[in-house]
Amino acid sequence: MQISAVRAAIATAARAVVLPSGVGKLTCSGYTPDSVVEPHFFVGEYSVEFDRVFGRGQDQVEFTCRVLVGRGDDRSAQRHLDAMLSGAGPASLKQAIEAARGAPGEAALGGLADDLHVTRIAGYRWYEHAGTQYVGAELTIRVIGDGD
Repeated sequence: MQISAVRAAIATAARAVVLPSGVGKLTCSGYTPDSVVEPHFFVGEYSVEFDRVFGRGQDQVEFTCRVLVGRGDDRSAQRHLDAMLSGAGPASLKQAIEAARGAPGEAALGGLADDLHVTRIAGYRWYEHAGTQYVGAELTIRVIGDGD
């Protein structure tokens, strides 16, 4: 699996969310940025479990992603964050990212992986990023793919 390409493809998939009017468009990056234009989704840390299948047949990568929302109005910021963390709906990150799984029998992320799944949301709290406070959360995304 090409980790950098997978990270970029996850960010591209996340861009498909549709936020309520007046919120702005979700900006996304496949890496931890120096600064963010909120609301922002990025692919952060990851861990790799090698050799899930004999002979380098398959690896599993768990990505920790974050979504950060500005805190100009605490209630509306959390409402927008809640919409992105919902399991379904136009603003759902889970729905947008898992749409990149492809049709049955197709490879995920445009051929970069065998499959992916948003497995959990955690860490709903205030985050400091580049000296600015945001309300945000972490998403864990499990990606399985070729071990080569």
